[in-house]
Amino acid sequence: MIKTIYLAGGCFWGLQKYLALIKGVTQTEVGYANGATTNPTYEQVCAGSGHAETVRVDYDDSVISLTRLLDLYADAIDPTSVNRQGGDVGVQYRTGIYYIDEAERAIIAGWLVLLGESITIPVAIELKPLDNYYSAEKYHQNYLDKNPNGYCHIRKDKFECAANAVHDTKNDRLREKLTPLQYEVAVSGATEPPFDNEYFDNFEPGIYVDIISGKPLFVSTDKFESGCGWPAFSKPIDASLVRELADNSYGRTRTEVRASESDAHLGHVFDDGKPELGGLRYCINSASLRFVPKADMEREGYGEYLALVK
Repeated sequence: MIKTIYLAGGCFWGLQKYLALIKGVTQTEVGYANGATTNPTYEQVCAGSGHAETVRVDYDDSVISLTRLLDLYADAIDPTSVNRQGGDVGVQYRTGIYYIDEAERAIIAGWLVLLGESITIPVAIELKPLDNYYSAEKYHQNYLDKNPNGYCHIRKDKFECAANAVHDTKNDRLREKLTPLQYEVAVSGATEPPFDNEYFDNFEPGIYVDIISGKPLFVSTDKFESGCGWPAFSKPIDASLVRELADNSYGRTRTEVRASESDAHLGHVFDDGKPELGGLRYCINSASLRFVPKADMEREGYGEYLALVK
């Protein structure tokens, strides 16, 4: 399916050229987003209309996931710089992600959390719904294709990285079964924002099963309040139900947890859990799970696990 996201990252000449090279991006256009003036000119934007130089990006989400696209976007910019990219300074050169699909907000917010954890300086990328967008003048469109030696704030080696980046594999069956957030998390390995997910504060008795396979993974008896903003468990129902893998993404060394049967990304395990519960904290995304209340377990085929739920 072709989807659209709007990305601001300094001068839009270079950013458009960079994003257009990414496999799965089907079309790009430069314009002005989220400002105060209707249909502004370039001169008005430079004079302070409040718009951001922005690239409209159409992409095929069966080829590249939203979070993978955002990873590449972040690699081309300085995500910590406020109103500045390269030698360009001003509000129009701010970084921002502007969405038109509310279902994408949680995906992007979770991605920003991971990005923030990978660097020591606060992330300056704003996340907002697209309020307005106006196409830029014709001479700005595909500027670097028409002017190969034109100004660009993105390093040349980044363009080669964008063109050769490895992306996701197509999985239409799961796209039909899962919500966009569930797909991004369970299949593409994204995360969801803390304190803004379905089960972080759910302590009702029951069982948590794999969103893809339906295989039981955790029970409410082993769930505890950790303050992290995601569901936290002291252990899975059985160690064989999950796999633990080294994860060095986003500049951190962590232990990823995946479902053994479906290979769904679940979250990560840490050794800062409660000592009386074994000391581990399985930090799991709500989007990778489905909760079955205790009263429904027998009817849904999970009766054999009722003894575990206290």
